[in-house]
Amino acid sequence: MSEKMDHFDRALLRALQKDATLSQRELADIVGLSQNACWRRLHALRERGLVRGQTVRLDAGTLGLKLTVFVMVRTRHHSQEWLQTFRGAVTAIPNVIDFYRIAGDYDYMLKIVAADMNAFDEIYRRLIAQVELDTVTSYMAMEAISDNRDLPI
Repeated sequence: MSEKMDHFDRALLRALQKDATLSQRELADIVGLSQNACWRRLHALRERGLVRGQTVRLDAGTLGLKLTVFVMVRTRHHSQEWLQTFRGAVTAIPNVIDFYRIAGDYDYMLKIVAADMNAFDEIYRRLIAQVELDTVTSYMAMEAISDNRDLPI
C-alpha cells in the first residue's frame, strides 16, 4: 500500500467492517466528517482496492451447516497442471469456504462447512475422486471461539 491512511480512513474501514449497511450520513457521523468528505474518502479507498465489496455474515449453524472441518492436504504433485486440477476441484465445492496453500508439514488447508458428518464424507469422497492426494487429515471444530474477526486496522 503506497499511500498512507490517516485516522479518518482507519475509522471509516473499522465502521464498515462492523456494519456495511451504514448510510453515508451514519458513516460520516461515526468518523467525524461531512457526508461529502466521507463519500470522497470511501470512493478513494475503493479505488485503492482497500474495500472490495460489501457482504453479509451468515450464521452457518442456523442455516443447517453445523459441522466445521479443517482439512489438511499433502501431495506429491507440484506441477502447474496438477495445481490447476486441484484448484478447480476444490473451488467447485461450495462447502469449501476457505482454501490456502501453506508452508509446513502440509501443502494446503481447506475450511469446510457441512450439515453433519455424512455430508462431510460426501464432500471428502467428491474431492478424492477428482484429484490424487497423498495425505488428507481432517480436524473437526468443536466450538468456534472467535470466527470471522475484523481485520486489525
